Amino acid sequence: MPHVIRVKPTQDGTYTVYRGTLMLVSGLTRAQAESYEASLAQSERKPDQPIH
Repeated sequence: MPHVIRVKPTQDGTYTVYRGTLMLVSGLTRAQAESYEASLAQSERKPDQPIH
């Protein structure tokens, strides 16, 4: 089961992206954080490539 990806604001006005309890990246603008979150969500939806 994939972990939830979420964006949280920080006290200094930047945003942090988390996957579950793991912090992935911090110090982003809201637009950057949302873009990063969307790219992670999209990559998790892609089916696994078969190994030959």
